[in-house]
Amino acid sequence: MEIIFNTESLSFEYISHDEKKEQKTLALNDINVSITQGEFVSILGHNGSGKSTLARHLNALLLPTAGTLWVKGMDTKNAQNTWQIRQTSGMVFQNPDNQLVATIVEEDVAFGPENLGVPSAEIRQRVDWALSSVGMSKYADVGPHQLSGGQKQRIAIAGVLAMRPDCIILDEPTAMLDPRGRKEVMQTVLELNRNQGITVILITHFMEEAVLTDRVIVMDAGLVVMDDTPRNIFKEVDRMKKLGLDVPAVTALAHQLRNNNIELPDDILTIEEFITYFKP
Repeated sequence: MEIIFNTESLSFEYISHDEKKEQKTLALNDINVSITQGEFVSILGHNGSGKSTLARHLNALLLPTAGTLWVKGMDTKNAQNTWQIRQTSGMVFQNPDNQLVATIVEEDVAFGPENLGVPSAEIRQRVDWALSSVGMSKYADVGPHQLSGGQKQRIAIAGVLAMRPDCIILDEPTAMLDPRGRKEVMQTVLELNRNQGITVILITHFMEEAVLTDRVIVMDAGLVVMDDTPRNIFKEVDRMKKLGLDVPAVTALAHQLRNNNIELPDDILTIEEFITYFKP
């Protein structure tokens, strides 16, 4: 499989100034990870762990202080690569209202391709395809202000899709949504990954969302401290707690029952898996 992101000793410092001196905060510390085309990767970590900072490096919104990040072989520090990198890696943020710029849904989705100079006929095709991909075709002529939070986020994803990126980076895209909205967005993202092969990087603090991904990267104090499948990550309940993170509720319940001498596997992730061990 083709490597889409590759870091080598990636580090980043935020620099702030006050009246007396310059202050540096190390947000990423010697990160070495690779992500291949078609993967669905979630990144977990408590606030300040560096997960969003890493996400912003993946489409060159931030540039390394030290080390290197390559996007499909392009060094992000080379300014000549920036335009192509941002076409490769589309980003969806927490608040969809910050990404919706037009008064009609289809015009909003067309905004990105128009700025790329895509011919009008192809823009029409891209808009129709993107809206269909996120299940929002029937809302093409509706105003974004008439949509629910989950629907707005799906339109934000469609706007990124219309630019035909190889990867979508989602920075806590469901944090402001109710459970129904979260389900809508995650179903959309899963379908894009599974059916269309789009690489997805998901920054989240919802453990049940991370369960759906192929791979989980856990960050703490700017370091990658765990990198494995969801099943292997979440069975480390005590370690995750020490890192200030939760595990899926059903995994935590199974862990408590095992501590009370009830025989259960240590890698239960879903309610369905849990129930199978109590069926007569």
